[in-house]
Amino acid sequence: MASVPHAREGDAGTGEGGADDGAAPVVALRGAALSYGARTVWRDLELEVRPGEFVAVLGPNGSGKTSLVRALLGRWELSAGTLTVLGRPPREVSRQIGYVPQQAALSTQAPLRARELVRFGIDGHRFGPARRTRAVRRRVDEILREVGALSYADVPLGLLSGGERQRVRIGQALATDPRILLCDEPLLSLDLHHQRAVTELIDARRRAHDTAVVFVTHEINPVLGLVDRVLYLAPGGHRVGTPDEVLTSEALSRLYGTRVEVVRVHGRVVVVGAPDSPGVPEGTPHHPQELHERDGVRP
Repeated sequence: MASVPHAREGDAGTGEGGADDGAAPVVALRGAALSYGARTVWRDLELEVRPGEFVAVLGPNGSGKTSLVRALLGRWELSAGTLTVLGRPPREVSRQIGYVPQQAALSTQAPLRARELVRFGIDGHRFGPARRTRAVRRRVDEILREVGALSYADVPLGLLSGGERQRVRIGQALATDPRILLCDEPLLSLDLHHQRAVTELIDARRRAHDTAVVFVTHEINPVLGLVDRVLYLAPGGHRVGTPDEVLTSEALSRLYGTRVEVVRVHGRVVVVGAPDSPGVPEGTPHHPQELHERDGVRP
């Protein structure tokens, strides 16, 4: 495991390419809670994300990771507390937020091309006069080149591989030059090669433009060397801190209320014994890497 400097719980990291501790936070959650009916997903959440910071959001299925992303996008209202993005309600700064959603199955007959998806990130479904269209086309080409997808710009999305589609989705998310990038399980269904390519793209963006990254994932190992802090959501609460502070047997056992072992093997973090949240189907993996490691197979 890469060495990670220790910080007080709630402090931002300070490594190269990391957060600027003196800058105003791009995200601020204070006393935040989110409920669905009688069920509270999380409560008393205190989190600030600084420019250039890479925050990984971990936890079992049903712990509210995707709900957090939706709240940051302004699609869910908090049940309590406050949430600001760039000092304002999320809906008021939506153009400053880039969003990379979970992979979705696409029909091979889907006509939408990679170029068109990126263009929607710039101007939605508006098609302006020819002069503007040429300017937008040049911008789309720049973005596709930046994410390494220009060679298949005119290929229908349904014919692209999972890794190629994720490059295009990252391009769409970067189209408005956002100050924060929200990534919801962007590595699902990708092999190690494409996981590495996707994480390198996202990290290159935050280093070059001081873009804050909130990265929801079940698999910490592909981004472990990039992460400044971890937000771990679990049935027993949550914890914020560096990977070395949060990903420990003691910390996770306290969150789950049962014994959880965290083992570091050849630079990888393996979590054993962490149950899923109530209501999640039995057998659903918590951290996929623990199943691979336990079976002696590397993902």
